[in-house]
Amino acid sequence: MTAALARHTETATPFTAPPIRSRQVRRIRDDAEAIGVATEIAADFAATAADRDRNRILPHAELDRLSDAGLLAITVPKAFGGAGVSAGTVARVIAILSAADGSIGQIPQNHFFMLEALRLQGLDDQKRFFYGRVLQGERLGNALSETGTKTAHDQTTRLLRVGGSYVLKGKKFYSTGVLFADWIVVVAAADDERRVVAFVPKDAAGVTVIDDWSGFGQRVTGSGTTLLDEVEVHPFAVLSFSALFETPTPMGPFAQIMHAGVQQGIAEGALAETIRFVRDVARPWKDAGVERHGDDPHVVATVGEVKIRVEGAKALLARAGRFVDAATLEATAESVAAASIAVAEAKIASTDAALLASSKLIELGGASATLEKHDLDRFWRNARTHAVHDPQLWKYRFVGNYWLNGINPPRHGAI
Repeated sequence: MTAALARHTETATPFTAPPIRSRQVRRIRDDAEAIGVATEIAADFAATAADRDRNRILPHAELDRLSDAGLLAITVPKAFGGAGVSAGTVARVIAILSAADGSIGQIPQNHFFMLEALRLQGLDDQKRFFYGRVLQGERLGNALSETGTKTAHDQTTRLLRVGGSYVLKGKKFYSTGVLFADWIVVVAAADDERRVVAFVPKDAAGVTVIDDWSGFGQRVTGSGTTLLDEVEVHPFAVLSFSALFETPTPMGPFAQIMHAGVQQGIAEGALAETIRFVRDVARPWKDAGVERHGDDPHVVATVGEVKIRVEGAKALLARAGRFVDAATLEATAESVAAASIAVAEAKIASTDAALLASSKLIELGGASATLEKHDLDRFWRNARTHAVHDPQLWKYRFVGNYWLNGINPPRHGAI
């Protein structure tokens, strides 16, 4: 399928795309600038995160700000005008945003995921076009998973060849970020049963996006339903998805390090809220014999425990980034496996840290921490909801098999 798509794309008629929205977009130059911009923006997002979560206010304005700040173009390679930042920087930027608002931190994950697919499988003309659109502020949404299939990775959505073009038919759920996107990137089965990705303008005929995400966490990720009814797709906008995993590529660990970044950010955000709430709001227990809740030795010890767990996960995430960068520089079966395992270790640690920190936030905060006006339960709800994207138990198994038996993990987007 890959060769056939490439040959067809090279001889395809010029691709007609929607006009670009007029906007001023910053061009981020390097890793340090990306982290600095993310830190500045996240401070503003944190101030309104509870209100967005409590009232399910979709972050359209916040996503526009991310685009205008250039943060959604940081993975565009330098050869195409981007910053080409490291995997560790991508994970750190996502963690910074997720500490402020777990939903906003998750939304760019599939945007960056599909930009990586483009880097690995796209022809130069395709890269120039889609990277150019992203550098001008456009966003990609995800339409990968479906409900009702045997597994979350099975596809009933089809990309069918009709004359010199293609047609998409199907229904997707968990369409993270589609509500805020300019393009929907759809994973579908082709005529030969191999999987492909199709870049579709969100306003294309036959596309219906439904805001029906009802998860108890990550409430404003826009992860609802996408309906595809005879949607015409130009060959220029099609890549092979299967090819991303048939040979060693960093696609899987790159996808997962961003998920680890979401959990790491939630952990850091929950810890920061714990410290603030213990210092400024919570009252001491009468048997503690102290004036301030923060002087209770049990509280002090617990905060110390959480801090160590969060910092340990942060270090593992930074380490994992170096492994992913090494696999990106030279993708072999060994380098990709090592990156996948390092990322799995970081994902386990960050998830455990997020669930611990978000639970201890309520425990140490006391009864007042459960009040709706504080919305402190959002950290646990977000961590728990995001954690079930891929089973933690399988990560332990793959890590153990790698170190104990020398068996490389499978190559797919969930390890």
